[in-house]
Amino acid sequence: MRKSIYTSIFFIFYLFSLSSCVVMSTRKYNNLIFQKDSISLGWENARIKINSLEELISKLRSDSTKLEGKITDLESKIKVLENTFTALRSNSTSEIRKLESDLKNLESDLKKRELKLKEVEDILRKRDEATNALKNKLQKALLGFQQSGLTVDIRDGKVYVSLTDKLLFSSGSIIIDDKGKLALRELAKILKTQPEINISVEGHTDNQRVVNLGQIKDNWDLSVLRATSVVRFLTEIEKIENNRITATGKGENQPLEQNSNPEARSRNRRIEIVLSPKLDELYNLIK
Repeated sequence: MRKSIYTSIFFIFYLFSLSSCVVMSTRKYNNLIFQKDSISLGWENARIKINSLEELISKLRSDSTKLEGKITDLESKIKVLENTFTALRSNSTSEIRKLESDLKNLESDLKKRELKLKEVEDILRKRDEATNALKNKLQKALLGFQQSGLTVDIRDGKVYVSLTDKLLFSSGSIIIDDKGKLALRELAKILKTQPEINISVEGHTDNQRVVNLGQIKDNWDLSVLRATSVVRFLTEIEKIENNRITATGKGENQPLEQNSNPEARSRNRRIEIVLSPKLDELYNLIK
């Protein structure tokens, strides 16, 4: 564009130089003047456009520089985000794997616990079945003594054979009478067939004071000595294994009823033979 302007200027000077040498007609002169004005106007317009274009170019360059700066900043932020995402994904993967491992361990532990629980339930079920079967056997074997105050029942998974003192002893005595020995023999027959059963013989009294019984000082002594008499009969005469049987005295401290009348006191004076299954297998499971 600049080249065309210079060419026009040169042409004008050339015409002026010719006019100095040649006489022009008025028409030609006017044409030259018109061409000059037209060229001057075009030049001015061109200059204005050039300035406008240069301003636009400058603005575009400035905008381009700003955009490049924004692009660089955004690329930097994107890089940071990508690094953060990569780190988060790596950490998340590690956490997920740890959680999955923990979950597997918990599931494995739960299965083991469920299996152990099932084994315990099976043992308890078998115990209850054996306890009920033992109770039924004892009730049948000792049926003839029930009218004399003998009872058989189940409490807390154990079989209780309760014999009133009048079935076993004379008043104030610790020596088992013949009727008592007969009942204990029938009981021993069942116990010999149940080697897995532990036996505890408990002596109980009423709350009446012991008087004139020689070396027996109180109800504690009476309850213990009566229990010991039953244990000696079962072990020494009926040959029940010593390691299966124990003797304890409860005195007057675990009455069945209030000691308010002779009948209640008679029921409280008793020997309870407690039969409980050996639970070694169960104890081993729950250790």
